[in-house]
Amino acid sequence: MKTADSGNQPDLLHAALDTTVAPGDDFFSYANGTWLKQHPIPASESNWGIGKEVQNEVYARLRQTSIEAAGANATGGSNQQKIGDFWAVGLDSVKADKLGATPLKAELDRIAAMKTVAEVPGVIAHEIPLGVNALIGPVVYQDAKNSDQMALYLNQAGLGLPNRDYYFNTDSRTKNIRREYLRHVANTFKLLGQDSTTAKANAGRVMALETTLAKSSRKLEALRDPYANYHKMSIAQLNKLTPGLDWKTWLGQMGLTTVDTVIVGQPEFYQTAGQLLKTAPLADWQAYLTWQLVREYAPTLSRGLVDENFHFYGTVLRGAKSIRPRWKRVLDMQENALGEALGQLFVKEYFKPEAKARYDTLVKNVVSAFAEHIQQVDWMSAPTKIVALDKLHRITPKVGYPNKWKDYSALTIDRSSLAANVMRAKQWQYRYELNKLGKPVDRTEWGMTPQTYNAYYNPSNNEIVLPAAAFAIPGLLDADADDALVYGYAGASTIGHELTHGFDDEGSQFDAHGNLHEWWSKADRQRFNQRVNGIVKQFNGYTLLDSLHINGKATAGENIADLGGIVIGLDAFKKTKQYKEGKKINGLTPTQRYFLGYALGWQNHTRDESLAAQLLTDVHSPAQYRVNGPMADVPAFYEAFGIKPGQKLYRPDSTRVVIW
Repeated sequence: MKTADSGNQPDLLHAALDTTVAPGDDFFSYANGTWLKQHPIPASESNWGIGKEVQNEVYARLRQTSIEAAGANATGGSNQQKIGDFWAVGLDSVKADKLGATPLKAELDRIAAMKTVAEVPGVIAHEIPLGVNALIGPVVYQDAKNSDQMALYLNQAGLGLPNRDYYFNTDSRTKNIRREYLRHVANTFKLLGQDSTTAKANAGRVMALETTLAKSSRKLEALRDPYANYHKMSIAQLNKLTPGLDWKTWLGQMGLTTVDTVIVGQPEFYQTAGQLLKTAPLADWQAYLTWQLVREYAPTLSRGLVDENFHFYGTVLRGAKSIRPRWKRVLDMQENALGEALGQLFVKEYFKPEAKARYDTLVKNVVSAFAEHIQQVDWMSAPTKIVALDKLHRITPKVGYPNKWKDYSALTIDRSSLAANVMRAKQWQYRYELNKLGKPVDRTEWGMTPQTYNAYYNPSNNEIVLPAAAFAIPGLLDADADDALVYGYAGASTIGHELTHGFDDEGSQFDAHGNLHEWWSKADRQRFNQRVNGIVKQFNGYTLLDSLHINGKATAGENIADLGGIVIGLDAFKKTKQYKEGKKINGLTPTQRYFLGYALGWQNHTRDESLAAQLLTDVHSPAQYRVNGPMADVPAFYEAFGIKPGQKLYRPDSTRVVIW
């Protein structure tokens, strides 16, 4: 294998360094500072970083694929025809402007035609398969306590702002967002042809109804407790929870005719939803359902609606200054509609067998290092260690791309309108999910496409899913990346990170078969929780944007996984030839390059508006703290960069968090 100093390859790690910053004061800025200065956030983005650079490379490839498909004389019903037609009509802004909101006419008429509140559930049942966030949140997923069965979950839903805190927080930033939201809803109604007074009144109705729903919605951290969000009920019990609602009929209207039990995530939310369906006037429901429908489809419609939607969700909430080019927005919609059709073409061209082999081996090496860590930890008892190792060795790694692809033959895509294609795609997706009920669980399925720059651990399948794009390094061929960089970038921040999710504050509550079941002894759980409390306290202590704090409890699982990934990935790297030889590249030791490789994965900067939104809605800490936070707990990092007392990242031995 070539290393970064052989040949003329640029050394990305060395080039990104800002040596005016001491690694012991701010390792994130030391590792990424020069790159960040050279890559300001584009006007159309709310943040910019390595993930966006990878995404840009993916966009360029998928754009070419789509252009070719649109120009080809493709067979009707083939994936190529669908990709080509979706792209062609998606780019036709003249057509979209001419059509205005008419692609939604049948749905808008259905809402307007309601004569009594009794008709509201039927209309909601019609909107749900269209992907509209209409009051309730039905989703098909593995039963957390019986992973061999698919179940219908009912979760809190129905809000137009990102989560409950936006309706109640009293800081000036959030209060301003609420004011802007009211204005945005009213402007949207005006674009649908309502006069100013009516539009304003309807926006008030929407806000009042959503605020009532928000009151009964759980906070971000409360949604992380799998036991507290699991309430299995028969249809009779569900009817009792929401007096006056006939769930058998309602679910039947949603195509869920065979369901006899459901798992309710947040019963208090459904009690409130049930009460509103009895007490809220028809005009409130018409305003609310019109708003939720148009909000969902605005990006597919005419210029005025597109711009109004972007102004609030892009600029006010996220700080983006200008809208992204239409072709990128269309590719995002195409990804949601036909992701695996694009994925097949993507991996054939861009994820070669040698790359797949490298990352298959990397996964094995990181699993083996994790097993050693489990054996060595002092807080876990011997019997629990045996079960933990069994769970680890049963984790299924899915690397690169699925072995079988989704079949889109039942999905019709044509050149009538972008909105119509998105609508049919959402209905197809809804039926695809519904079809899983009562059937054996398909453990081969992927929840992400190969061209996605992300990864996940699924506790119900006890699997880690690592899409091909997650391993991509912008501007560097895989064959030219040295092991130190790859073990830090992919081994620690992706593979090790996802593996430890199986053993974090949430994932550790699921057993090797993916069932919610306590397999730790009480004493083990207590000792583990003490350590988790340490990381919660550490992250609660970080202040951003003057007065905002990281939510240590909500981000605990991700912070545990970051810290675990770093120490486990390092031990896997120590077995490589590069580490053993110890040669420097551009003055950097293999271990230093490993830590810099990890920091490369979080090379990102964010606008203040977006950062504020992230702190309220995301279980991940901001990029800077995904580097500086865990590094401050890793002794090998102190050794590699000579971190001394008095430097900002320095934490005395006694306060450093050790989990794995």
